[in-house]
Order: sequence, then C-alpha cells, then structure tokens
Amino acid sequence: MKGILRLLPTFWLSVGKDVGVTNFIVNHGYIALFILAFVESTCAPIPSEATFGLAGAMTAASFTLNNGHPWNLFVVIAIGVVGSLAGSIFAYEVIGLRFGRSIVDRWGKWILLTHADLDTAERWFAKYGSWSVLIGRIIPVVRTVISVPAGVARMNRAHFALLTTLGCTVWVSVLVLLGRAAGQNWEHVSNVFHKFQLPVIALIALALAFGLWHRIKAVRKHLQG
Repeated sequence: MKGILRLLPTFWLSVGKDVGVTNFIVNHGYIALFILAFVESTCAPIPSEATFGLAGAMTAASFTLNNGHPWNLFVVIAIGVVGSLAGSIFAYEVIGLRFGRSIVDRWGKWILLTHADLDTAERWFAKYGSWSVLIGRIIPVVRTVISVPAGVARMNRAHFALLTTLGCTVWVSVLVLLGRAAGQNWEHVSNVFHKFQLPVIALIALALAFGLWHRIKAVRKHLQG
C-alpha cells in the first residue's frame, strides 16, 4: 500500500500528458495498471481503452515496449478487474451511499432533487438496478459513473459487487484481448473506442437536458399549486 501511495504523485503528473498513461504503465508495471483501473472507476476521466489496450499489447511477445518480457495475459485481466471493482466500490460507498443524500440535503434545491426523488430512484434500482449496473459496465462513459446512483439508491451491496465484477470482466477482457491482437498498433483500439464514446456523450447530454427541462416544469407546477 505504501508503494502505491508513493506512486500517486507520479500518476497525477503523468495523466495530464498526451503519453502519460503509456509512460506510467511502462515505467511502473502492474501497480500502475491497478491504480489507473481504480481511479478510472471512481468517475475520473481516464480512458480505460488506452489503459487496457496498452496493457493487452504488453502481453504480446512482439511488442517492443515490454523489452522482451511480455506481461501475463491472465494477470493483466485479473488486475484490471480487481482495480475496477475496488474503484467502483469506493464510488458506491463514499460518493454515492455516504455523501449522496447529504448533497441533496444541502444542494437539492439548486440541482432540483429531493429525497422523494431519491426514494423513487431507490425503488427503481430495486426493480431494474441489476440490469442497469450489468449493462452500464460495458457502455463507455456510463460505466464510470453507474456506481454513484447505485450507492445513492442503496442497491444491495452483494448484487452490486457481483454484477460489477461480471461487467468489468467483459469490458477489461475485450480491451486487453484487442490490445494484444493489435500489438504495436494498440492505439488504433483506443482511437476506435474514443470515437464510439462521442455519440454516447451526445445522448447523455440530451438526456440530461431533457431531464432538467422536465424537472423545471415539475418544480414550477408544484410552486403554482
């Protein structure tokens, strides 16, 4: 743990550069992979396609950056899944479960949320949460934030952990295997996934805009009544 903490300053300096993820992984190996997977799953804007695409390429014997010592494929996938699960649990417990309702208590009137909305979300997650978490884990952008509403809605911890593990295993495995197959051209994997994220971001922005418009109408109707 102390070794990981000592690497955090290096991590934050690295990710701000264009080749930061590459340098961080090449220089610090499996520990860097765990840190990137963990932090990305706490809602941080770190491209998992770059992290796991490169990690997959590092398992290829022909990849030059591993200096002739290819990484173990199964270890890479395992570390990616464990790091993603740990980060997701942190987001669930700390951001969602612990502070979610406190944020509504303090800032609810500004973000147009009430405890009634949270109760509705809790009932919704009780009914559809399993599919939301499982599918959300394999959708770019959504996968990094789904832990927060799950925590706010107090989704069953065991179900959350199980479904997160399953979803993360699929996501990490696909990216790692694609990176391994691409080898020296692993950046193409990252570029393709990045382009795929753009329409997802656009849809999320439209959904948020519609939700905001709907909430404003509801609040106005409530005040007039």
